[in-house]
Amino acid sequence: MLKKSASFVLASFRPSTYPRGYASGLHSLRPCWTDFLSILWGIFPLDKICTPSKFWRREIVFLFLSHMLTSMKQTLMAVVFSLMSIVSADLALAGDPFVSLKMSRLPAGSMAAPFELATLDGKVVKSSELAGKVVLVNFWATWCGPCKEEMPSLARLQKQLDPAHFALLTVTTDLQRHGIAHFLSQLGVSLPVLFDEDQEVSRSFMVRGLPTTIVIARDGALVGRAVGPRAWDSPEAVAVMRHVMESGK
Repeated sequence: MLKKSASFVLASFRPSTYPRGYASGLHSLRPCWTDFLSILWGIFPLDKICTPSKFWRREIVFLFLSHMLTSMKQTLMAVVFSLMSIVSADLALAGDPFVSLKMSRLPAGSMAAPFELATLDGKVVKSSELAGKVVLVNFWATWCGPCKEEMPSLARLQKQLDPAHFALLTVTTDLQRHGIAHFLSQLGVSLPVLFDEDQEVSRSFMVRGLPTTIVIARDGALVGRAVGPRAWDSPEAVAVMRHVMESGK
């Protein structure tokens, strides 16, 4: 069956299309390829399939196999270059502090909507007053277990950074002010709490789950988002804040 198939393939070639001096070109094959083709020749003795009068067909098969090996070599090189690109991208991401904190970067040009909210002690905080500072805005609720888990680390982060360049705000839609004060007292933390009573600010920041934390650069650009609790006093979190404070993004 192999002989019939090979004969059918070889019969598709026409002697008139075979250029003169083609056999001499076969000697230019690289030694490693020639050895490989010799092995194939031992497995498939085409000289027993071809008739002596059509011996040139064997040389065409040699040429076909050499082109096939060239294509395989080019494909292998393309795969190697692709792997190198992937590794380079991974190394670049490994140096990104946002990746270490599992924090999503927000699209360039996204700006924080201005807001004005009342605090737990009756004061009013305006976003315009925070211009020039890196602002960390944490959305939470008293009924949110993960929020309770990360609040002490937020308080410790606040103590590590210069208030002249950094501000931390927590925003809640809870309306029970006395309950919130008791909640913070139980945790033993002191954090600025802003009330988003109509949930307008939460909607503008597209808060879908709690806790959600947003990082705002000095120019008001939204640069990062974290959904779920984080260890905000960890080296990774401090590195993110310092990175934004120094680079602005």
